[in-house]
Amino acid sequence: MELVPDKRLFWFLKDDVRFDLSVPSQLDMYLQQVLTHGISDDIKFLFKNITITQFEESFTRCKTFLPLEIRKFWEHALQSS
Repeated sequence: MELVPDKRLFWFLKDDVRFDLSVPSQLDMYLQQVLTHGISDDIKFLFKNITITQFEESFTRCKTFLPLEIRKFWEHALQSS
């Protein structure tokens, strides 16, 4: 799944950049930025474009880079599902 990143979240990228969420490193960057700086609509959009398995795998790879409160929230949410 290829998408154009929201400039509100990815202000630091050039305008012509696209993310291919099937590439783990790109998904990780996208997920980290959305969970750290996104709003609920950004997270809903993320889940419309990836599976829960992709989310869990990406979260596992990048959770150490997330703020503590966000990491703990999602760890709890994933344990509850």
